[in-house]
Amino acid sequence: MGTSAPDLLPIFRSRFQADLLTRVYLSPEREFSITELSALLDHPISTTQREVDRLVVAGLVTEHRVGRTRLIRANTGTAVYRPLAQLLAASFGPPAIIADEFAAVKDIHALKIFGSWAARYHGHPGPQPVDIDLLVIGSPLRGDVYDAAERAEHRLGLSVNAVIRTVMSWQSSADGLIQQIKGSPVLDVATPPGPEAQSALDSR
Repeated sequence: MGTSAPDLLPIFRSRFQADLLTRVYLSPEREFSITELSALLDHPISTTQREVDRLVVAGLVTEHRVGRTRLIRANTGTAVYRPLAQLLAASFGPPAIIADEFAAVKDIHALKIFGSWAARYHGHPGPQPVDIDLLVIGSPLRGDVYDAAERAEHRLGLSVNAVIRTVMSWQSSADGLIQQIKGSPVLDVATPPGPEAQSALDSR
């Protein structure tokens, strides 16, 4: 027997709802039309409409109309906005989505988000990130990495700029980019590597 969504806070009733909330909450300054959300999330307009209706009633998103178009955005004025945004970012945002899309790519020892997204995640002030910088450590096929990055971009609505470096490059720190990354906020998103790779990654 099916169960209905909780009236007060229908969070994560389905993966689609979580993806919809993530899309809206990770871009709180943006407004989305129902048609745009439907296309971005690859769901029928009718399904998107019903899910948005639930979120509006729950107070998780706000809406206004321009002509006949409903425009939706995150309701940043509620007490649940910040913890919910953090929960979505951790569970369905870039760390989880990137890890998911790169899971099948062979010969990756670690994935690290750096740059502005990592800085905002760790609480450093600054403008809203417009892309995600991703360091791929290992020896994967370049085409596989770019394909995974493209899939992540589609789900996130943000560009994913993937750069590849070997474990030796990460360990030696002779690379200028590696030096910059090690001195900046970084967020690990990969499944922990095996003992040998982890030993190499931990070397400084």
